[in-house]
Amino acid sequence: MSFKILCVDDDVNILQGFKRGLRREFDIYIAESGQEALTMIASEGPFAVIVSDMRMPGMDGVQLLSRVREVAPQTVRVMLTGNADQQTAMDAVNEGHIFRFLTKPCPPEMLAKTIHAGIEQYRLVTAERQLLEQTLNKSIQVLVDILGLVNPTAFNRSTRVRKMTREIAEKMRLKNPWQVEFAAMLSQIGCVTVPEEILQKIANGSALSEKEAVLYHQHPQVGHDLIARIPRLEAVAEIIANQNKRVNDEVVSSLPSSNFDTVSNGARILKVVFDFDKLLQTGHLPRSAYHELADRIGWYDPTVLSVLKEIIELDIDEFVTLDVFVVDLKPGMILDQPLYSTRDSLLLSAGQEITLSLILRLINFAEAGFISKKIRVNVPVASLDKVMA
Repeated sequence: MSFKILCVDDDVNILQGFKRGLRREFDIYIAESGQEALTMIASEGPFAVIVSDMRMPGMDGVQLLSRVREVAPQTVRVMLTGNADQQTAMDAVNEGHIFRFLTKPCPPEMLAKTIHAGIEQYRLVTAERQLLEQTLNKSIQVLVDILGLVNPTAFNRSTRVRKMTREIAEKMRLKNPWQVEFAAMLSQIGCVTVPEEILQKIANGSALSEKEAVLYHQHPQVGHDLIARIPRLEAVAEIIANQNKRVNDEVVSSLPSSNFDTVSNGARILKVVFDFDKLLQTGHLPRSAYHELADRIGWYDPTVLSVLKEIIELDIDEFVTLDVFVVDLKPGMILDQPLYSTRDSLLLSAGQEITLSLILRLINFAEAGFISKKIRVNVPVASLDKVMA
């Protein structure tokens, strides 16, 4: 795998020297200013290592690496300067949290050795993060699947919107899209305190009494209070708490300011995807649902709506509808219609994506006699062979 390295210096000759000396070993990108570097990180990232000169006009190296720490915390930061005074080194370490501090002139072999060490550090950090995401992802999915069987009215929504939430977060180039995805999956967990009758009214579009409305609208804060106790999910909890806020409503967060954009953008994404899903469940086609949202002036973030429109226009999947027995269900199939038990209890909502844990639970239901007929599912044509294998 080729890792990207970003070198920043206001001296073009030095940058060209970096390119000539390092391009055989690394995928080198160059920027002539701090602002250009930040723009490149946003458009060309992620970068494994950034090597920045200290003395540059406008934004100096300490300021740049401090910003890089905020916008790309996984990128390993290296400072290169001709001024080796103690205060410069202290500022670079304390404010930029740099990995290495090198002085000019720096021998090419020393710089290359430092970059190699930086790449190893980047690998360790990203591997730990990926392991965390994968472990949390699977744990949360199992939890949501189980809760979906206990209370399908509330929790099946989470699984339906998960994919779109992640797509929007990635297209908006959010720093940690997984946090927004997890927030979508856990967004309804506060509904464990809401009576099923109220949830059914919400699903059917029926009016709530004043008391019922107050009880229902407390669920985001209840969800926040439950999830906030889990280490590393603090931002996820804050997104859940703010999920019903309109674009001009104040987003409340007790986290450091560096997390505010994630919380704010995440909450705005959830507001769009859940309202979009609600319209789909009431019979709207995707384009019709989008236009309905777009007509609600002052409700939604225009950027999120724009990305939603882009996803809808690109989503040209064709589906094949099949009737299958429970034992023939495969992960990736999508329910075409609600699934009820033989006792007329709702087990799964239409649009629910089938997962392995759901299949195992449904097999148990079938063996106990609670499912007696075939299940109608949709399968994307593009993945038909894979799903049916």
